[in-house]
Amino acid sequence: MPTLNDKKKKFQFPSSTLMLFSIIVVVTILTYIVPAGQYEYVLDEATGYNVVDGGSFAYVDQSPVNPFKLFVAIQEGFINGAQIIFLILFGYFWVYSVMQTGAFTAMINTLLNGRAKDSKLFVPIVMLVFALAGSTYGEFETVYGLIPIFVALAIALGYDAIVGMCMSGMAVAVGFASATTNPFTIGIAQTFGQLKMFSGLGYRWLIFVVFYLVAVALVMRYALKIKKDPTKSLLYGMDYSAFQVERDETMKFTGKHKIIMLGMVVTVATIVYGSLELGWYINEMSAVFIISGIISSIIGGKRAEGICADLITSLSEMTVAMVVVGMSRAILVIMQNGVIIDTVIHGMNSMMDGLPAWGTGIAMLIVQNVLNFFIPSGSGQAAAIMPIMIPLADLSDLNRQIAVLAYQFGDGFSNLLWPTASCTIMCGIAKIPMGKWYRFFLPIFAVFFVLQIIFIVIAVLMNYS
Repeated sequence: MPTLNDKKKKFQFPSSTLMLFSIIVVVTILTYIVPAGQYEYVLDEATGYNVVDGGSFAYVDQSPVNPFKLFVAIQEGFINGAQIIFLILFGYFWVYSVMQTGAFTAMINTLLNGRAKDSKLFVPIVMLVFALAGSTYGEFETVYGLIPIFVALAIALGYDAIVGMCMSGMAVAVGFASATTNPFTIGIAQTFGQLKMFSGLGYRWLIFVVFYLVAVALVMRYALKIKKDPTKSLLYGMDYSAFQVERDETMKFTGKHKIIMLGMVVTVATIVYGSLELGWYINEMSAVFIISGIISSIIGGKRAEGICADLITSLSEMTVAMVVVGMSRAILVIMQNGVIIDTVIHGMNSMMDGLPAWGTGIAMLIVQNVLNFFIPSGSGQAAAIMPIMIPLADLSDLNRQIAVLAYQFGDGFSNLLWPTASCTIMCGIAKIPMGKWYRFFLPIFAVFFVLQIIFIVIAVLMNYS
């Protein structure tokens, strides 16, 4: 006979899809409650962006989203997120093609049979590379295609998918939050603030070093714990066979394998060069992934039918990630259709009136973190909020550089927190349940939020400029 305890079910965090749909429903309801409002946007000739006229906010007629339009918004969300969706799909096709050749497996086995499996420096070194990429030239979306590689690497080295995501996705976010010369965030924000491009660099490099060291310490603490005892992994018992690399001491890393792996390096280098020098963005990145996937397959001995089969299989394995992107974008579509985004921005800015300089700095940080839920685009957030934050900083006797600092903090690390930003996409790719990710990440986010407050207060006290 079942007991009361038998009937008690352990709380299970909802899937990413269910969680996002729940948020969609809540936001739809809010379009009936939150007053609709709009700022006027004017063209800023210096930057080419449409920017907010800070004194132009006005309430407008309510524009609630009805239940039918909720489902229309989901369709529109998938359309709006199409570029990111196909970047993920074709990025994974490239990774899948390389793995099908056996080159990646052979390389991993070489690492496992050597010293890399015992090296405590492997994870920190990889994290440093990605953090520098995020901090200097604004690497972010491209990492989506690389996450499966580092998940497989982490699992092969005795860690789990969370460590693999931290090596790549989290490291990029840490670099993004401590941006030094990122043209898409710092460059745009400082232009709006009429500050010298990339000024205040020394303090931001100090922040980068501290953020990186703290991130490595927290990740390695978890990584070493689960390597010693795999049952302590938050993902223990889950099926990651799709990322599994079987150890084989007889497997050789052949010349053909080396050419294929060198091709991976060339692929990443090509994307970096194209982004910096040729103005490439998502469409061009996707094209490079497709080309690299085909070339890798040909070198690996695949025929045309085999390459097509790999394409279909790889796309099917990324279905969850595709759904996550579309649902995330649907949330933003509903807020735009309900005309409540500007109301939220106006309300958050109104709360900062009358605060002391240090209080305004902290309030800006909080506002930027919250705003990243509504506007997860770094450049889009700069265009929407910096024209308001800069005058507010002036009125509060706060150096404009501090407003930029609060913006970069809020735009960066919370990308791994909000479901409308990057974390749901990355977790979908790495096949990490959102509940498991939040159990791991929320304490880390709290540590970094405190660090951000400390750096903001120090910046105010020393009049960072």
